[in-house]
Amino acid sequence: MHDLILPAIPFFVFFLVLEWLTFRHAGEHVIGYERRDTRTSLSMGAGSVVVGVAWGFAVLAIYAALYSATPLRMSAGHWWTYALLVVADDLAFYWYHRISHEVRVFWASHVVHHSSHFNLSTALRQPWVPLTTLPFWAPLALLGFAPWMIFGMQSVSLIYQFALHTERIGRLPRPVELTFNTPSHHRVHHGSQERYLDKNYGGILIVWDRLFGTFAGERERVVYGLTTNIDTFNPIRVAFGEYTAIWRDVRRAPDWHARLGYVFGGPGWTPGRHGRGLAHDVAHELAPPVAELARAHAPARVPE
Repeated sequence: MHDLILPAIPFFVFFLVLEWLTFRHAGEHVIGYERRDTRTSLSMGAGSVVVGVAWGFAVLAIYAALYSATPLRMSAGHWWTYALLVVADDLAFYWYHRISHEVRVFWASHVVHHSSHFNLSTALRQPWVPLTTLPFWAPLALLGFAPWMIFGMQSVSLIYQFALHTERIGRLPRPVELTFNTPSHHRVHHGSQERYLDKNYGGILIVWDRLFGTFAGERERVVYGLTTNIDTFNPIRVAFGEYTAIWRDVRRAPDWHARLGYVFGGPGWTPGRHGRGLAHDVAHELAPPVAELARAHAPARVPE
């Protein structure tokens, strides 16, 4: 395995155009693709590829150092190595994703992905500050997975998750819905309603959410985005605006307790008020959320 994202770009473009055509000719009362929003998502995707290439060399060096330091080795010649890799990678993704919703400095990077409509172009709206991923995947190198395996599995997971960002697929057969992350589950994750906030963090598997109590099924129509949104199509503001908001809050904070709270508390944390630790609870007084257009309509309720 190796980094498969660049070779997958034609695949992304093909299915993005195909989905756009289905929205365009369906005659349904859904927003689907909006020109400025889609352009911003594509710009964010292109920027993340550039950043990812540069950041990848540093991550490769770190993984290689950790891999060299451990006596453990996961053989590339056994099928069960890859089965364990899928599980280990997805567990790492679950906790990375969950922490990215519950700790503001992590959310500052991840908020990018939730600041849009919901379609396949949303999958390409990725952060330009990937530093927060390293602590969650570094243990895989210590467990004896070679760096090329880790990079490859991350690519497979991202490609799988690309297909989750669509309204054009309803519920899948029950055994699939019970085990794997599906478009239905991921629509919930992008919802701004109270019952949907901070749910369904899994990448390929949904079992972690069921195990750790963060699962929610798709019931009412999903309203995508953040609880409070700023209408902007500027990729720079989308990428870095929440970091600016954190810095502004830290400068205004009365003491070190407040400064640390604004950085490491939940996205809704303020002095004297404990944030709920919810990804979308960003409508606090001092730091408006940095988000993009998120008023997309949801698909009709998916039948049981």
